[in-house]
Amino acid sequence: MKKIQLITLLTAVCLSISAWALSLDEAKNQGIVGEASSGYLGMVVQNADAESLINEINMKRKAQYLKLAEKNGLTLSQVEALAAKKAIEKTQNGHYVESNGQWLKK
Repeated sequence: MKKIQLITLLTAVCLSISAWALSLDEAKNQGIVGEASSGYLGMVVQNADAESLINEINMKRKAQYLKLAEKNGLTLSQVEALAAKKAIEKTQNGHYVESNGQWLKK
């Protein structure tokens, strides 16, 4: 039961990230930003403008992950791993994901 609740909460977190959708979508469409295997955004191509976007979103993701971990009796690492898997699965074709330390177009 906890797993279903966690998946539901992670989905809500992913949807709440849409507040940054325009800027994030632009960065993803340009191949500058991708979903990392850590559960956070990563920089595919160095870009000063995208760096602050990534930092801001990753801070908010981490805060949500900590809340989810506490609420569900999990570690931060467990929530990050689940979030990474879900984010990578939801990544659009043509956008970048990290796999084995390398950025690949999905």
